[in-house]
Amino acid sequence: MEFISIYSKEQYELVKESREILFEFCKRISSEDFVNQNTSFGRGGSIRNLLVHIVNTYEYWIASISLKKNISYAEYENFKTLQDVIILFNAVDDYMLKFISEMDYFKNEIPYEIQNIKNSANPFRLFTHVITHEYHHKGQILSLSRHLGYIPVDTDIMR
Repeated sequence: MEFISIYSKEQYELVKESREILFEFCKRISSEDFVNQNTSFGRGGSIRNLLVHIVNTYEYWIASISLKKNISYAEYENFKTLQDVIILFNAVDDYMLKFISEMDYFKNEIPYEIQNIKNSANPFRLFTHVITHEYHHKGQILSLSRHLGYIPVDTDIMR
């Protein structure tokens, strides 16, 4: 069990490292382009909205479902700048560290309900879901930035 926790912390550190590269890139994006919505991209179609959506996913699966926190979900319009969004991710990091340190990755099934369908998942599945979800939308953000005239950076763990 201890090995899984150590491995998960290390893996999440790699996620954060990659995220930081994305944030550094986003600092070069104009404030207008940061919130510019493109309907070709889901979840509101702006870089800001996609970042907040990533946060919402962590808030739902990790904070609310896994840690049983009563939280208010971040709303796109309340976050105007990249710095506002970075503050949201700092809260996500706190949730993730608590989640990683407290969860029994293979024994405890965590119940949830989506669209009136009840199910459950072990913490390892939830951990995997939130980090792969982040990478999926990170790719969309980089693609969207290309549509806005920017040259995307490499945010892969292996660079």
